[in-house]
Amino acid sequence: MAEQEKPTERTQLADLVRSRKAEIGLSYDRLAARCIDPGTGEQTVKYSWLHRLASGQPVIPPQLPQLNGLAVGLDVDLGVVQDAAGAQFLGIDTVWSQSGEARAWVRNAERLTPDQRAAVERLINTFTEGQ
Repeated sequence: MAEQEKPTERTQLADLVRSRKAEIGLSYDRLAARCIDPGTGEQTVKYSWLHRLASGQPVIPPQLPQLNGLAVGLDVDLGVVQDAAGAQFLGIDTVWSQSGEARAWVRNAERLTPDQRAAVERLINTFTEGQ
């Protein structure tokens, strides 16, 4: 039987935390104090969790309140934190278009009715036919 390969460890959220922490110039304690969920006003992560995450130790994957707090603490868009967490903990890789515009369209599509989404899809198809 062939030896199974160990899956590559994913570190996207840890990388984001390490890089932004360095750019902002904060300790884990001060960074954690900035991680305030804007909806509740509560601190959502502890410095020990941030340190374990950044140093590659096991952590409980963050939930939405922690992601909201991290976005505030790291001073980045929530989507950036969600993408990094999804990649690291769930193996979800965000697919970007070359321009980045397609992702914005997909997010906004959730606000449309099913009929509106179908109309947009037909419109896009008319522009891309024959290409």
